[in-house]
Amino acid sequence: MNLSSTIKSIQDIMRKDDGVDGDAQRIGQLTWMLFLKIFDQCEETWEDDAQDRGEVYRSPLPNRCRWRHWAAYKDGKPQKSPNELIAYVNNRV
Repeated sequence: MNLSSTIKSIQDIMRKDDGVDGDAQRIGQLTWMLFLKIFDQCEETWEDDAQDRGEVYRSPLPNRCRWRHWAAYKDGKPQKSPNELIAYVNNRV
């Protein structure tokens, strides 16, 4: 699946959410999710690089906002159920 199809599929899912009003809001929320996911992947590299230099990497993001703490999978399974994830994003992120 190409990026355009993936984004369209995500937008179709988001259109069903009563809490999201209009394409502008959907695009803004999708942009933040993609940013947090990509930033987390970059942080993994920065952490490894820092460790190789004998240093400790410190994220500029609070732990509660880091992708790996609320959205990442562990052992091939989501860390939170869909309802837990929605509540976490609405109340913590």
